[in-house]
Amino acid sequence: MWTDAHLDLAFNALNGRDLTLALDTLRQREPQSPDTATVTFEELRRSGVGLCLGTLFAMPQTAEHAGYTDWREARVQALAQLDQYRRWEDAGHISLLRSGGEVRQHAANYDPASSPLGVVLLMEGADPLRDVDDLPFWAEAGVRAIGLSWGKTRYAGGTDAPGPLTARGHELLSGMRELNVAQDLSHLDEQAFFEACELQPRCFASHSNSRAFVDGNRHLSDEMVREIGRRGGVIGLVLLGLFLKRGWDVGQPRVSLDEVVRHAEHYAELIGWDNVGLGSDMDGGFGNEKTPQGIDTYRDLERLADALPPEASGVMGRNWLRWLGANL
Repeated sequence: MWTDAHLDLAFNALNGRDLTLALDTLRQREPQSPDTATVTFEELRRSGVGLCLGTLFAMPQTAEHAGYTDWREARVQALAQLDQYRRWEDAGHISLLRSGGEVRQHAANYDPASSPLGVVLLMEGADPLRDVDDLPFWAEAGVRAIGLSWGKTRYAGGTDAPGPLTARGHELLSGMRELNVAQDLSHLDEQAFFEACELQPRCFASHSNSRAFVDGNRHLSDEMVREIGRRGGVIGLVLLGLFLKRGWDVGQPRVSLDEVVRHAEHYAELIGWDNVGLGSDMDGGFGNEKTPQGIDTYRDLERLADALPPEASGVMGRNWLRWLGANL
């Protein structure tokens, strides 16, 4: 059974994508989309994905996007996505998993012909939380992991927004440790990273590639990678061309799948294959125009599985299953 540690399922659904459709039908419904869809529930099932981390992602206001401007607006977005996951569960498309025991049971009983997709809720960017006192509400709702940042949040610096942990960030990480809510280190700026690992060492990086091959604070330095390895965490590989090859941009030929393997092998050299996984983000605001050559639908990730060396057999599923089963 494959495991993908980062899919923005509800975010995309609330932006008009019906993931219950067949992929061909979905694509026919949005022929003018600049980001051709690659993910549906059927695609995931036919690929062998039985478990994922599904995000609650509140989009902040940017030059390109209307979005939240304060925690109240961020909370509205996250609550709407939470409701979407619950409606999918009621309809039998997914099963929300709230503990390591439930993850292990789901994996043991999973039947690709009949089982729903197992989903562990991950909050990507902590701004939907009013403060640390709001954490029990989200934990009770099923959120099992939180990443403090996307860009800069009230809790820490993030992608393209350098900065340390704030006082709120210190309080939240301490609260997460007490409630056994894991920490996703993806998007966290390096100024905050190492202190965050100390405050909540139950941590991983759901979707982060290596800074050795792509510049910028969105990516992990070798020392950050080693720190995750020292904590026993897993790092998920992202399938976005911009995050795979230095200097690549839309309009150029798509990057080779070998670039994904290069990031994977670099991580394995630093922390071992058991700490490398998949965090494709393939429905995270980009379509197959930005995925590697040959990855036109989610099912094409079979080519990545075939391209990895034999010792990397846990990357597509087993490594995340082990971590989630032991740490949630």
